[in-house]
Amino acid sequence: MNEDIVKGKLKELQGRIQEQWGEITDDEFNKTEGQKDRLLGLLQTKYGYSKEKAEAAFKELLGKK
Repeated sequence: MNEDIVKGKLKELQGRIQEQWGEITDDEFNKTEGQKDRLLGLLQTKYGYSKEKAEAAFKELLGKK
Protein backbone atom coordinates (compact mmCIF):
# COMPACT_ATOMS: atom_id res chain seq x y z
CA MET A 1 0.00 0.00 0.00
CA ASN A 2 1.27 3.47 -0.86
CA GLU A 3 2.80 5.22 2.18
CA ASP A 4 0.67 8.37 1.67
CA ILE A 5 -2.49 6.26 1.64
CA VAL A 6 -1.37 4.49 4.81
CA LYS A 7 -0.73 7.84 6.54
CA GLY A 8 -4.20 9.05 5.62
CA LYS A 9 -5.82 5.79 6.70
CA LEU A 10 -3.98 5.78 10.02
CA LYS A 11 -5.40 9.16 10.93
CA GLU A 12 -8.88 7.96 9.96
CA LEU A 13 -8.44 4.69 11.84
CA GLN A 14 -6.84 6.05 15.01
CA GLY A 15 -9.93 5.36 17.10
CA ARG A 16 -10.28 1.81 15.80
CA ILE A 17 -6.58 1.17 16.27
CA GLN A 18 -6.74 2.32 19.87
CA GLU A 19 -9.95 0.33 20.42
CA GLN A 20 -8.29 -2.81 19.03
CA TRP A 21 -5.03 -2.25 20.90
CA GLY A 22 -6.04 -0.41 24.08
CA GLU A 23 -2.55 -0.22 25.52
CA ILE A 24 -1.48 2.21 22.80
CA THR A 25 -1.73 5.75 24.16
CA ASP A 26 -2.52 8.86 22.13
CA ASP A 27 1.05 10.02 22.64
CA GLU A 28 2.50 6.74 21.39
CA PHE A 29 0.17 6.76 18.41
CA ASN A 30 1.12 10.35 17.56
CA LYS A 31 4.81 9.43 17.71
CA THR A 32 4.26 6.98 14.85
CA GLU A 33 3.62 10.08 12.68
CA GLY A 34 1.30 8.00 10.52
CA GLN A 35 4.10 5.71 9.45
CA LYS A 36 3.04 2.09 9.09
CA ASP A 37 6.46 0.71 10.05
CA ARG A 38 6.46 2.66 13.31
CA LEU A 39 2.96 1.45 14.16
CA LEU A 40 3.96 -2.14 13.43
CA GLY A 41 7.04 -1.68 15.63
CA LEU A 42 4.80 -0.37 18.40
CA LEU A 43 2.59 -3.46 18.12
CA GLN A 44 5.68 -5.65 18.31
CA THR A 45 6.96 -3.84 21.39
CA LYS A 46 3.68 -3.47 23.31
CA TYR A 47 2.11 -6.80 22.43
CA GLY A 48 5.08 -9.04 21.64
CA TYR A 49 3.87 -9.62 18.08
CA SER A 50 6.22 -10.99 15.48
CA LYS A 51 6.72 -8.79 12.44
CA GLU A 52 4.44 -11.09 10.44
CA LYS A 53 1.70 -11.10 13.08
CA ALA A 54 1.78 -7.30 13.41
CA GLU A 55 1.50 -6.95 9.62
CA ALA A 56 -1.38 -9.43 9.46
CA ALA A 57 -3.26 -7.77 12.34
CA PHE A 58 -2.86 -4.35 10.72
CA LYS A 59 -4.08 -5.63 7.34
CA GLU A 60 -7.07 -7.24 9.03
CA LEU A 61 -7.96 -3.95 10.73
CA LEU A 62 -7.71 -2.10 7.42
CA GLY A 63 -10.07 -4.62 5.86
CA LYS A 64 -12.78 -4.11 8.49
CA LYS A 65 -15.52 -1.59 7.79
